[in-house]
Amino acid sequence: MSQLRIALASDHGGFEQKEQLKSWLESQGHEVEDFGCNSEESVDYPDYALPAAMCVAKGQADYGVLVCGTGLGMMLAANKVAGIRAVNITSTGFAELSREHNNANVITLSGRFVNLEENERILEVFFSTEFAGGRHEKRVSKIMAIEQEA
Repeated sequence: MSQLRIALASDHGGFEQKEQLKSWLESQGHEVEDFGCNSEESVDYPDYALPAAMCVAKGQADYGVLVCGTGLGMMLAANKVAGIRAVNITSTGFAELSREHNNANVITLSGRFVNLEENERILEVFFSTEFAGGRHEKRVSKIMAIEQEA
């Protein structure tokens, strides 16, 4: 796996795993920009999902990794940013398909329902899977065109 630029963020429910994933990602040679949060004190997840997703949308990071209790709130917030294809992933199989078929550029993880080791495996698969293009390119283009029509 080559060195990647990762935009990382969490809310309070994902803080502990975000901190552990940050260390792990850096140990893998990746450059990590941490957008917070900075403690387990209750915060609003959109406040952290937005700047990380914007970093990816602007091309300042290759991927975003967002962690909250379920990953669902972070996914919903990130997908409001033009150019973002955020997916909530709880298995390596879904991680692979989200990259191969959907060219996902932000992954959201559950810090409460998926353990750290599984989330590390999910990230390994997500980062190492290439977009297949071909018939999937047309479909992803149609998804991205919705931003222009909405």
